[in-house]
Order: sequence, then C-alpha cells, then structure tokens
Amino acid sequence: MSSRENILQRIRNETSTIDSPERPPAPEVWPSTAPSTDELIERFTSELETVQGEVVRCTSLDDAQAKLGTLLDENDCGTIASIDRPACRELLASLPEDRVEWENADWVPKQLASIPAGLVDADNLLADTGSCMVSCENAQQRLLCYLPPICFVVARVDQLAEHLPAAWPSISPRVAESDRRGEFVIITGPSRTADIEKILILGVHGPKRLIVLLID
Repeated sequence: MSSRENILQRIRNETSTIDSPERPPAPEVWPSTAPSTDELIERFTSELETVQGEVVRCTSLDDAQAKLGTLLDENDCGTIASIDRPACRELLASLPEDRVEWENADWVPKQLASIPAGLVDADNLLADTGSCMVSCENAQQRLLCYLPPICFVVARVDQLAEHLPAAWPSISPRVAESDRRGEFVIITGPSRTADIEKILILGVHGPKRLIVLLID
C-alpha cells in the first residue's frame, strides 16, 4: 500500500465513527402569506404597471376576444403572430384567418420583427414581481416573446402565484421530464434600458409594449 493510500485509509477510519450532524431546516426565503385572489391580482397589476406593463382585465373569453380585437385595430396591427396552443387558438378564433400567423419552424428573426404583434400564453403569473412565465419549447417561440413590437400574453386568474416558490410545485414536474426541450422565459414588462445618458428608453432589446389579457 502506498503512502497516499495509507493516509486516505487513516482518514476513512477516523471519520467512519463520526456521526453526521443533522442538517438544519432550509430557511424560508420567500414565506407564503396566503394572499387572496383579489390581493394577487392587485399586486400583480401594480408591479407590472410600475415597469410600464399593462393589464387588461377580461370577464370571459368572449370579452378577451373583443378587447384584443380593439387593441389590434387601435394600434394598426393588421396581423398577429402566435404560439400554437389551445389558449391562443381560442382567443384568436374570432379573427379572420389572414390576420393570424401561427408559429412554424420556417420563421426567421427578420420575419418575426416585421409582424406588429405577437401572442403567447402564460404558464404562471408571479404577483410579487408582475412577471409572466412562458414555456418556450423552441427558438421560434422564444423569439416571439422578443421581436414583435407589441407582446400580448393571455392568462387566467387561477394561474397567479404569490412568487416563484409558490409556483414551483406546478413547474418542477415539467422541468424534470427527461425528453423536455426548451426553457421558461420570465417576462417582466416591456424591454427597457437607460444605458444612454440615463434616459429610459422602451423597446430597444424587445417589445415596446407588454399587454397581459387577464381572464377571470
């Protein structure tokens, strides 16, 4: 046995009789305060509006369809690009087919940037920061969050969580899937920077407007 092996064996012998101390409980960094739904809505709206985001309350899917149509017309958005998911299909069902561009693998950044508005659906809403969590399975879905000048997010009130730890139980099983691809994008307001003379500019690195259609 070499000198190195002798030393290692002595260490193993000495430490084998030492009882492992019990680990202290993990600290609760973000404790839950069990807020009501109204409190979650109020907090989410306040936090998002603080960073120039917008929340449009909708009483139903029909109401959301009508309000989205009005917003598109008011902003001269002839077309809207969308993630192809059930919530988005339902929301855009009342629009003419020629006004909707559904996601496809042939999308390139230049093409997406030329479309005036994009639509994604939220997996979770984080009230403490006014953030939308969007699952993006491919590059096209991810770019859709950034390139169109107006980003619409459709979400339901029951997707609100107090903070990220509160949303984690619904997220962790999905990220543990062995065949899962992509990532979660966390969107908090429109793109903003103050790099130039400390003047706040919106829309430099992403959408100039973020509008969350929150359906009760």
